[in-house]
Amino acid sequence: MGIARSLSVPPLVLSCLLSVVGSQVLAQQELSGSVTDESGSALARVAVRLVDQRGSEVATTFTDSRGVFHFTRACDGCAAVVSLPGFNSTRAAISNDKPIVLTLHVAPVQEAVVVSATRTETTTSQVGAAVTVFTREEIERRDVPLVGELLRATPGVTVVRSGGLGNVTSLFVRGGESSYNKVLLDGIPLNEPGGTFNFSNLTTDFVERVEVVRGAQSALFGSDAMASVVQIVSKRAPRGVSHPSIMASGEAGSYDTRRASASIGASSGVWDGAFHAGRQHTANRAPNNDFDNTTIAGNGGVTPSANVSLRIVGRTEFGRAGVPGATAFGRPDMDAFFHRRDGVVGATLDHQISDRWQQRATYAVSVSHQQSTNLQIDPPYVPRFDGRAAPFTFSDFPYDSLTDLRRHYASYQADVRVGGAGASEQLVTLAVDVNAERGVLTNRMAGSVVRASRNNFGWTAQHQWFGARASLSSGLRVEQNDSFGTAVAPRVSLAYMAAANTKLKFNAGLGVKEPTILQSFSPSPSFLGNPDLEPERATTVDAGIEQRLFGQRLKMEAVWFNGRYRNIISTRTTSFTPFQSQYFNIGLTRAHGAELSVEAAPVAAMRIRGGYTLTISRIAESTSPTNPVFAVGAWAFRRPRHSGFMEGIWTLDRFSADLRGTFIGRRVDSDFSSLVPPIIENSGYAAWDAGASYHVAVPVTLYFRVENLGDREYMDPLGYPAWRRTARAGARLGW
Repeated sequence: MGIARSLSVPPLVLSCLLSVVGSQVLAQQELSGSVTDESGSALARVAVRLVDQRGSEVATTFTDSRGVFHFTRACDGCAAVVSLPGFNSTRAAISNDKPIVLTLHVAPVQEAVVVSATRTETTTSQVGAAVTVFTREEIERRDVPLVGELLRATPGVTVVRSGGLGNVTSLFVRGGESSYNKVLLDGIPLNEPGGTFNFSNLTTDFVERVEVVRGAQSALFGSDAMASVVQIVSKRAPRGVSHPSIMASGEAGSYDTRRASASIGASSGVWDGAFHAGRQHTANRAPNNDFDNTTIAGNGGVTPSANVSLRIVGRTEFGRAGVPGATAFGRPDMDAFFHRRDGVVGATLDHQISDRWQQRATYAVSVSHQQSTNLQIDPPYVPRFDGRAAPFTFSDFPYDSLTDLRRHYASYQADVRVGGAGASEQLVTLAVDVNAERGVLTNRMAGSVVRASRNNFGWTAQHQWFGARASLSSGLRVEQNDSFGTAVAPRVSLAYMAAANTKLKFNAGLGVKEPTILQSFSPSPSFLGNPDLEPERATTVDAGIEQRLFGQRLKMEAVWFNGRYRNIISTRTTSFTPFQSQYFNIGLTRAHGAELSVEAAPVAAMRIRGGYTLTISRIAESTSPTNPVFAVGAWAFRRPRHSGFMEGIWTLDRFSADLRGTFIGRRVDSDFSSLVPPIIENSGYAAWDAGASYHVAVPVTLYFRVENLGDREYMDPLGYPAWRRTARAGARLGW
């Protein structure tokens, strides 16, 4: 009896002892590791399989946002296996002695990690939307000076540039309007209020990656994401380098083209920073069409602890271009010009609270100062082209306008992993975005000033489910806009691996776009603003299949898409004497079609890529019924039915050569010059470019490019002749 009493243990103490022993046993049984790519970057939400010695699957788990995974069990002689499209499969023995690192090496035709498709880092194999990514290596190899030119090699995309470099450059995606594309720099919106974005002087300088997500994405990014999202990702200083990295380049070529740039970057321990400056000039083909642009950009960050980081990015573009007008139909305007100064700076704080909860806060300011001026009166002329002539004389008129735009952007986003470890993973994203838009439109000739402001709020909720063979993303955004009130935009996206190298995908969503400042606030009776305008809206659906063959050396993709764009804003005449008009929601356009693309790496030295897009568009409700160009039943303006691109790249040791082609079919256009008979269609064209580079030594690479190899004469759009055959040569240096 006494012996029994002496061995008794209080229940609370016993519980504590059992808890300690249990945790030690679990720790001994836990198997863990991380998954990275070749650069050492973590791969999040990747399925990791635990297999026994016979190759049978024992368990499945997923990596977290840091690429770390855990199996809460013991398994003697087991291995961890990771298979991901675009990467070569890898496996390694795993035990509870220490965590392992699984490094995925890219396949011949590789995939990428994107943030624009879900607002979180996700591999493209887990994304249901149609995505195109241009990497740093591709951007450098193409050596195009402007982002707009880079985007020509994107399925579903048509780029229209009014003549030479620096002129108005518009992006049309899947039959949508040119203002239906949300443009971001490291997550910071760059669009003007109302969605307008002119790609004329957005350069490829200091750009690490460009992501293009097609389809309505307002559920994630709010207003303007009607047809696509284009995200520019800034370069960073390389990590793990003991000395500063320095890059410089310079080139010269036809049309008095000159370009030079220099970058410096450094990192040490908890901080990194990079700075870039670039300058380019061209006289272009037409008189008074000189284009000058300066780019200054920077990216720096500090990581005081393993779970906290602060990053600041900035970019500014100073551009000036002469505006000669439609020189194919008449004499150039010899003094008109367009001057543009754009700038953005933002700070982002990332905090990994736990392995299940990450939060991010961003604040940014973007500004755009634009001046459009024509003070001298050029001689009158009669437009003529190819035997056609206008029935009356055109006269020049003076103008002098200023547009000053400012946006304060604040965002908070929380990403939370829910559910337990196992064969699936779930991620919930909650975000709130605030856009404070300010604009001042000044007509210095008339002495009028329009001041406008809008404060817009958007709340986003998204749920992502990841399984071993499928991923499903669904989300909803409530957009509260000072102009149109409240709009709701849902979205759903599915990716399903029907086989190891066969992916089925589906994406559907609604898009909204706010009116421009002019459309809402213009006081002019000739184009009176309307404060009661509703948002323009889009409904888009796409579905497709991706197939990889021959050891991932060939990837083929086919996507069907359908879009409905309604409430399109345009002016309607309200009085003829005197003439008056006002903005109303009066247009509806439908578009459907298909995107076909192929990417191949038959041997290590060769890479082939191409795409074709069929866009069947139709104006269902016209914004200008009496104009045959915009009549009901006509094709959407400047959107070709057939378009495509192709490129071949060959690399051998220090030498590299490439051949690229762009193909644009006929499309509806207008001479806008009252020619008789009128020109209402622009014929198609094919333009070929070629280039070569040679790595002379460690710091020096020489390159040479020829554009429009066939010296093809064409207009894009009507009235604006494109460059004829041009050549340029340069050198890149890197230490």
